[in-house]
Amino acid sequence: MMEMTGDVIAEVRGQVGCITLSRPKALNALSLGMVRDLMATLLAWQNDSRVLAVAIRGSNKEGPFGAFCAGGDIRFLHQAGSQGNPQIEDFFTEEYALNHLIHQYGKPYIAFMDGIVMGGGMGISQGGSVRVVTERTKMAMPETAIGLFPDVGGGYFLSRCPGYVGEWLALTGETIGAGDAVAFGLADGCMPSGEQAALWEQLGSQHFADGKAVEQLVASKFVAADAQHASARAEIDQYFGAATVGDVVAALEASNSVWAQAAAVTLRKRSPLMLHVVLEQIRRARGISLAADLRMERDMVRHCFYLRPGQSETLEGIRALAVDKDHSPKWQPARIEDVTPAMWQPFFESPWPTYAHPLAGLA
Repeated sequence: MMEMTGDVIAEVRGQVGCITLSRPKALNALSLGMVRDLMATLLAWQNDSRVLAVAIRGSNKEGPFGAFCAGGDIRFLHQAGSQGNPQIEDFFTEEYALNHLIHQYGKPYIAFMDGIVMGGGMGISQGGSVRVVTERTKMAMPETAIGLFPDVGGGYFLSRCPGYVGEWLALTGETIGAGDAVAFGLADGCMPSGEQAALWEQLGSQHFADGKAVEQLVASKFVAADAQHASARAEIDQYFGAATVGDVVAALEASNSVWAQAAAVTLRKRSPLMLHVVLEQIRRARGISLAADLRMERDMVRHCFYLRPGQSETLEGIRALAVDKDHSPKWQPARIEDVTPAMWQPFFESPWPTYAHPLAGLA
């Protein structure tokens, strides 16, 4: 059975539901249509007894694999947010509902996180039961660079990394490879990229006793991977465990460590306002459920586009990166030291009563 749904190709092969993201020119960035295709496919397979497990991969211009998913379609978000297109609301509500479904799926969900895995790509992989990385994996939640925050459940999964790694990844948007992804609990194992195609074929042709057997086959391909940043764990915890963003930056800038100085330079380029929002997000998320985190992030993302009319950090950040490409965002306020609690606290006030929240149904 082959369902060609444009940028999402879904088929049941043998006992495994196989999904390929096929929008390589955009690094498989998720559109609203793709989110809907993924949701419909997963809901259909959830109660299909023929499907023991689901496997998902991306594609690049050469074919399958090579890139997983670079995130949400930020050009669409800029256009919709600038023009007041209500589909921007649908996009986030439905994307977060999809993220929740994957975490709660109840069948093995195997994500081949080869190449770029960022933002929304993390949202459709972190909830998987087997998260596979390769030597080509470039993983990040780089939202502070576009005046956003690590959404798609980022508060939940980043806050559950060891120590203060979640704060470091969320604030800086730093890119990590396979070894660090495994060490930080953001992947389950690494396999050589060149062996993925053969495993994919095996998943679709081999007979399995149950879903567990599918997971065991994938795990049998795992190899060791070097962690690049794991050696910086002591520094990460030392600096990123500080009480406020101002404290983090001040400590980094006062340090004579090359690593700390570089981290400070990175933070100075990010949206000062959103750095404060993000630190609070990670700290709040550490103590709440995934559903509660996604509801909080849904509140936050509404505020990103509508809290300050004509002054959206997110629209300005996307403009500078992807629209005008001048890489010179005009953040408001311009400095970390100028952000007051009165500026970031409203991001955590829900625009909806509990019963009317768009994600009220998430359990």
